Amino acid sequence: MEVVVLTDAEQLAELATDAVVALVRAQPSAVLGLATGSSPLGVYAGLRLRHAAGEVDLSRVRGFLLDEYVGLPPGHPERYREVIRRELDGLGLADDAVQGPDGLSHDLPGACAAYERAIAASGGVDLQLLGIGTDGHIGFNEPGSSLASRTRVKTLTAQTRADNARFFAAPDEVPHHVLTQGLGTIREARHLVLLATGAGKAEAVARTVEGAVSASCPASVLQLHPHVSVLLDEAAAAGLQHLAYYRETWAGKPAWQGL
Repeated sequence: MEVVVLTDAEQLAELATDAVVALVRAQPSAVLGLATGSSPLGVYAGLRLRHAAGEVDLSRVRGFLLDEYVGLPPGHPERYREVIRRELDGLGLADDAVQGPDGLSHDLPGACAAYERAIAASGGVDLQLLGIGTDGHIGFNEPGSSLASRTRVKTLTAQTRADNARFFAAPDEVPHHVLTQGLGTIREARHLVLLATGAGKAEAVARTVEGAVSASCPASVLQLHPHVSVLLDEAAAAGLQHLAYYRETWAGKPAWQGL
């Protein structure tokens, strides 16, 4: 696990964008794992700028959503397919380039199994963008989630619904259920890039990076992955005991290595 601490969210987004651009230049048909929430928005903005400047061609890229709300109708602005459509608009992606689990299916377990098959059929995710919740969840894998879990239906905790209420007109509009890639599914991506900013994420970040691997902090399972980049601002990194070490190793890293 590589921990990178920079000054602000803009620097973190630029670094993550660099990683995506480098991947797509080397592998034009790369498969991206696409998260929503506030953490990856700067990366999507960076990709739009790079595309507009002619620095990267994303026309052959494919993507898979990390999760989807259950029951939000087509066109709802907070349906994750709609959020990602807006964020990636203008990048030249094919109409069917991005897939998500079907939160409107009448057979939700079947939809989850079909989504797993679709990810496998694509060859797997090359780079997965991640955020982290204040309780340590990634995707919608709440505390207590199996570290080997697959795509499935999950019930959102009151804390997660409160965290996401800012995206809705009223807190009671936040759905109670989602379909989410499991921790086992997420760990199969070849490169995981987690972004976290703000003091509110500091405790979850510390438990993820330096705590015990435990279902009590789902993101701690990332310690078992061979290629994880944890990108933090100063506030989110404030609880780390080995902060000086992370700064030293990043400062001394050869520039050609990237993330």
